[in-house]
Amino acid sequence: MVDSTRAVGKRPANHHEDAPNADLRRVRVTLRHPFLRITLPLAGMNFINQAARGMMAVVGPVLAAQYGLTASELGLLASAAFASYCLWQLPVGLLLDVWGPRMVQTSMGLTAAAGFALFAVSDGMVGFVLARLLIGVGIAAGLMALLKAHSVWFGRAQVAGMTGIAMLIAASAGLVVTAPMEALLPRLGWRGVFWCLFALVLAVTAWVFASVRERVPAVRRPLSVELAVLRAILLDARFWRLTPMVALMSVFTFTYQGLWAGPWLRDVAGQDSPARAATLFCYALGLMAGSLLTGQLASRLQARGHSAMLVPAICAGLLVGLQLVLLVQPTDPVVLDVLWFVVPLIAAAGPPGYAAIAQHFPVEQTGRVSTAINTVVLGGAFVLQTLIGWVLDFWPRTATGWDRRGYAWAMGLSVLLQTGALIWAWHGRGRGRGRLTEA
Repeated sequence: MVDSTRAVGKRPANHHEDAPNADLRRVRVTLRHPFLRITLPLAGMNFINQAARGMMAVVGPVLAAQYGLTASELGLLASAAFASYCLWQLPVGLLLDVWGPRMVQTSMGLTAAAGFALFAVSDGMVGFVLARLLIGVGIAAGLMALLKAHSVWFGRAQVAGMTGIAMLIAASAGLVVTAPMEALLPRLGWRGVFWCLFALVLAVTAWVFASVRERVPAVRRPLSVELAVLRAILLDARFWRLTPMVALMSVFTFTYQGLWAGPWLRDVAGQDSPARAATLFCYALGLMAGSLLTGQLASRLQARGHSAMLVPAICAGLLVGLQLVLLVQPTDPVVLDVLWFVVPLIAAAGPPGYAAIAQHFPVEQTGRVSTAINTVVLGGAFVLQTLIGWVLDFWPRTATGWDRRGYAWAMGLSVLLQTGALIWAWHGRGRGRGRLTEA
């Protein structure tokens, strides 16, 4: 092998005069690494995504008390972001495949900033709902932009692992919007919290614009061709066999971390505000740990020849079992902390499932595949969050919130949905598509 240092007419890098230059070159190579230039800033945008979804579990009860909101109104307010998030998914997928994550996330970040500012200055349900709709549009490309960028910049077996690391960073937002936000609310007020998020999203948007680089097609095809590709994805049998099972793990996380975990802990477990914040902190830790562990495990197993769908399929079954435990409605503080740590840890296998399904399709279609899955997730989150509010309103309000019987019926509904999705995925295995864990 030819010495590269000689090939360019330079002395070896170990010469004392060239050592500083060699160190500088290594630093430059490190700074150009896709993880630093691509993954980290896009993970920052997903941090905003997670914060916007999770903050209603803490801010929601404050708004309900100040404005006298019913459970249905609170569910509508939280799920409004999911509605616009959901409706914007398919267009965002097309934009990601055509224009790339940099331009899409820059535009989305500015939209999210406008939503946070509008919420901060609003004083009623109309303004709140409009602001949440804007926020939903602004955060619509979070995970999808990561998956698109990773599918381009990393090998297939690396995608789930790199995405897991990014989701670990993003999931740390769940820590910020629990105990720290609970502590800041009396000082800043809920309006101050939204202004802080406004400033943060502007800073991260500038980082994305300055750092992320694109690898988009040199020649763009007509819109009719791109839409035909999207139609083919939506009609693919493999997509619909596995997507419900994978999507419902994320639906559960969105629904409870985004709103109903806090009221559940108050009305079922009898926790006061500091205790709820501590348990939600455990929830966020579990989501962080699960994001890293499930992604890394899926990547390692795939690199050794196992199915990319193995880890998501096992976790989907485990999540059903954990919800059956929650149906018993335990109240012991230690048991609650452990349960609400393990549940999101297992449910965090949703994003590796996204990556596994996307591997059925060409890399240039990853944005549309991922956003199609996320459309199902967000539509499910909108429906489930709203349904839980309706279910709770069947019983008279208690002195502190809602009747615990309503929470049991709501959890039972979630168990039925996820069990049905598992049966559907298993049933489809024999129709020329192989085993459940084939991806």
